[in-house]
Amino acid sequence: MTSSDTDPGLRETVRRVALLNLGYFGVEAAVAVAIGSVALVADSVDFLEDAALNLLIVAGLGWRPAARARLGMAMAGILLLPGLAAAWTAWQKIGAFTAPAPVPLTLTGLGALAVNLACAMMLARHREGRGSLTRAAFLSARNDAVANVAIVAAGLVTAATLSRWPGFAPWPDLVVGLGIAAMNADAALEIWQAAAAERRAAREEAA
Repeated sequence: MTSSDTDPGLRETVRRVALLNLGYFGVEAAVAVAIGSVALVADSVDFLEDAALNLLIVAGLGWRPAARARLGMAMAGILLLPGLAAAWTAWQKIGAFTAPAPVPLTLTGLGALAVNLACAMMLARHREGRGSLTRAAFLSARNDAVANVAIVAAGLVTAATLSRWPGFAPWPDLVVGLGIAAMNADAALEIWQAAAAERRAAREEAA
């Protein structure tokens, strides 16, 4: 068990991160439905996933290494959920290929970026722990901040092209939404590998 994973400060930090994610999920989901944004749908589900992820981390910090490793593997699967939601929304979007309203898209992306940067800063000092749970929390916040920058960029490009090239305008939102799906798949692989390494170490210690 690592000091990073047993630090009581980490437990409280992760709890605060979970509450922030849960709160902004409601905001982003409402805007996503209102304007029909693939990127915001994917990111709002990601906020909900992050809230669940961090609450699981709070529960798992006191567990034995082998149990934490199994939880880390489960979290790798959880990280795939936003990607599946984005893919489903993108499939539906193809049937009605219209651009979302650029101003709400951009402003909501900026709000999400502020929340995720705050979460990443809170988690940054714990990111070096070898435990898969600590790694899961930091990777999730880091990836979300990157995704939010892309959402803001998509909103700006949509605003710039909506009147001049309406046929192109829906693409930035769609591409960013699918990009969020791909990024979460990569994070899931990293967490799976960290959890597998932790599980091997626990078996060697028990042997």
